[in-house]
Amino acid sequence: MAQLSAPPRPGRTVRSSLKIAALGTYVPEKRLTNDDLSRLVDTDDAWIVKRTGIRERRIAQADEYTSDLCMAAVRDMEARGGRLDEVDYVIACTVTPDYGFPSVAAHLQHRLGLLNVGAIDLTAACAGFMYGLDLADALLNTGRARSVLVAAGETLSKIVDYQDRGTCILFGDGAGVALVNAPEGAPATLLARRATSDGAAGKDLFQTGLRSEIAGIVDPDRLLRQNGRAVYEWALLNVSSGIAALLDSAGIRADEVDWFVPHSANARMIESICKRTGIPVERALTSLEWCGNTSSASIPLALAPAVHDGRVRPGDVVLLYGFGGGLVENGMILRWS
Repeated sequence: MAQLSAPPRPGRTVRSSLKIAALGTYVPEKRLTNDDLSRLVDTDDAWIVKRTGIRERRIAQADEYTSDLCMAAVRDMEARGGRLDEVDYVIACTVTPDYGFPSVAAHLQHRLGLLNVGAIDLTAACAGFMYGLDLADALLNTGRARSVLVAAGETLSKIVDYQDRGTCILFGDGAGVALVNAPEGAPATLLARRATSDGAAGKDLFQTGLRSEIAGIVDPDRLLRQNGRAVYEWALLNVSSGIAALLDSAGIRADEVDWFVPHSANARMIESICKRTGIPVERALTSLEWCGNTSSASIPLALAPAVHDGRVRPGDVVLLYGFGGGLVENGMILRWS
């Protein structure tokens, strides 16, 4: 199991004018409930809810892929007023792309009719959306882009082993997108950011590909594999200390955070992280109860409803923190605008 080899580096106080101008989401219609899973593996609803907080997850159809979910999320965003006319970069965050290549981002560019735009896929698992925002901020604040579409989508059901009780109870499918810009002359909204990785722990959460072995573990099936206990303990230690470092960099106390949006991995894990960091658990926004763990999509799936229904308001301090396969972390503190 990975441990911190040194105290966490502080987050960086960057003070840029990153703005999430619009959000959209989509989840497939098909539901996989805990009772459904009890017919596949030795489990039941009470056992799953007690340990994870998950009640059901959404599952893509056989002919429904990550680019399809991301497209539907973009259409939802457009229906809410998001405009693509100034987008000049598309970043797609996923570990379940339709193909090895071409990229999901290139599919979106084509299907959306966007011309002369950059398009890349980003693989950072459950921290994918946050790494997408991080790169979008760099593009925007160096003048290389005017507006960036960050899409995070997963069809994890296509790589889950439904005979493995430790993983199949967790994961579901979904997508969330964000239209990101940096208005010229606007007040600083990105108060601090932090990104780090621990590649030595990659063996605790992986999917094999062209290479079927990792750190002595051989798995030719190319399915999602997780050492749940190791990842849980890693997250409690590293994510909690990382959040503390991020708060310190921003000069913000835990009780000043209006909304905490962590990767929706496990309700018990999030409760423990809140307890360790001092962030009130009632301020945590999650998407896991009805969507399961959707990896890169979990943060926008949790954030968007709270923005759309007015809970997240201008001026609120919002702490976003992704963590997962790599093992990687990426967090930001935003003053919502």
